[in-house]
Amino acid sequence: MTKRIDNFNAGPSALPLPVLEQAKEELLDFNGTGMSITEISHRSTAFDEVIDTAIARVKRLLNLDDNYSVLFIQGGASMQFCMVPMNLNVAGKPVDYINTGTWSTAAIKEAKIQGLDTRILASSEERNFAYIPYDVKEDGNAAYLHFTSNNTIKGTQWAKFPEPNGVPLVCDMSSDFLSRTFDVKPFGLIYAGAQKNIGPAGAAMVIIRKDMLERTPKNIPTFLKYTTFSENNSMFNTPPCFVVYIIGLVLKWLEETIGGLKNMEKLNNEKAETLYSLLDSSSFYRGTADKDSRSKMNVTFRLPNEDLEKRFVSAATKAGLEGLKGHRSVGGCRASLYNATTIEAVKSLVQFMKDFEKKEG
Repeated sequence: MTKRIDNFNAGPSALPLPVLEQAKEELLDFNGTGMSITEISHRSTAFDEVIDTAIARVKRLLNLDDNYSVLFIQGGASMQFCMVPMNLNVAGKPVDYINTGTWSTAAIKEAKIQGLDTRILASSEERNFAYIPYDVKEDGNAAYLHFTSNNTIKGTQWAKFPEPNGVPLVCDMSSDFLSRTFDVKPFGLIYAGAQKNIGPAGAAMVIIRKDMLERTPKNIPTFLKYTTFSENNSMFNTPPCFVVYIIGLVLKWLEETIGGLKNMEKLNNEKAETLYSLLDSSSFYRGTADKDSRSKMNVTFRLPNEDLEKRFVSAATKAGLEGLKGHRSVGGCRASLYNATTIEAVKSLVQFMKDFEKKEG
């Protein structure tokens, strides 16, 4: 195998090396079936075990009881932008949103397309989404309160979740799902596109409280109903079998190798602190997010000018550090420190940044 690089891509992103190695070993013969995981029937006992084990691991990691269903739905988080308001709106009640960046804006757009009374309770748009608007006032009358827990493009993250005042929280956790511990009880629904922190692209994991399933209207398309997936164990049609399989391996790694979310959170804190310490001590690099809103998953920063940023990204790639170019909509640089990114990779990045500053600063 050629030398693997240090992968800081924002999504699709790094996967744990043990997961990739196990998938490689099983690609031709999964679990003694004589078939690849990409070939076996989703109606087979072998695949039942794959999906059931993945669901059981999620429930253990998050301490979920039987009041929650774990679903796998194609279309990624973007599909959830429309499914959430379609399934969870309540006649006569508004739907509430907090706008903290690109993906929040997209979710809000989908609710408005459906003609719902969509209220924006708080927004950081006036400062180009550089902070989290913690002062949220929920009056308790909404069908749900939607927010995005981590903002990949702007590099911000909720350190403390909003107070819902009895309203079910709905959260897009695509880019920090299973990266830290949290209390799931206030949440009516959580969704996460797989390709950032738990697997390859092609599906979203949805965790929904069973009382929220009772809201599903009968007059929406079958494949857009959460009940269709909950009543069929996510196998109403052929699911993304390979994606579910890899997610299952990632969950196994997280549970058995890392030792659960407390340990994962500790590691993620160490990685973020290592990189932010450099940014805070440098006059050459400048973080773009307010300190109390900084993301531990996506560290965004700028150099003195765009020409230096281009040279920085090019030199980093040559040094085996990939994925440091900022999102095309904002420019700059970004290092994504998802669960699978090692502390060794972050230390290598920090040393490269120090060397680059000495040379170019």
